Amino acid sequence: MSDNRDVQAEQENTVDETVVNTEEAQVEASEAEGVELDENAQRIYELETALSEAQATIKDQQDGVLRARAEADNARRRAEGEVEKARKFALERFAGELLPVIDNLERAIEMTDGDNEAVKPLLEGVEMTHKTFLGTIEKFGLSLIDPQGETFNPDLHQAMSMQESADHEPNTVMAVMQKGYQINGRLLRPAMVMVSRAPSDGVDTQA
Repeated sequence: MSDNRDVQAEQENTVDETVVNTEEAQVEASEAEGVELDENAQRIYELETALSEAQATIKDQQDGVLRARAEADNARRRAEGEVEKARKFALERFAGELLPVIDNLERAIEMTDGDNEAVKPLLEGVEMTHKTFLGTIEKFGLSLIDPQGETFNPDLHQAMSMQESADHEPNTVMAVMQKGYQINGRLLRPAMVMVSRAPSDGVDTQA
């Protein structure tokens, strides 16, 4: 009888030890799993931090590239503008020096007697030279201002005198004393003109 009790006690002790060992194993496994989870969380945090830093670096580099590109474009546009200004300034000065030559050719044509057979070939040569000369400089943006019969424009014309006229509307260019010129849309020389005004007789100047 006592032997049965001893066997039963041993079995109970064995079961208790197994339970204890199982619980200890579970605790150890849980602790190991917790440690592994902590390591994984730390690794994930480190990776996320490194990724954020890399993205910030890339963004800074992209911003730097965009700024550098914008500065290069601005510098190129400024350089092109300066070159264009220099070209136009040089062209304006050159064209301005040519205007007296054109004026002299026109005076020669106006003063030459076209009916004189002796000078007719010479006149034709001067007219051809004048025409060719104008055609050449027009290719570089030079345009003539010849406002005969047009309304006076102070932006393009310089009034040398005013004269009463019943045959013209007031403020009309009656005569062009010297033709003007523009180059690339900019005034090179205004046309010197005579401008009409209303006759004083019968005109209410106070209106």
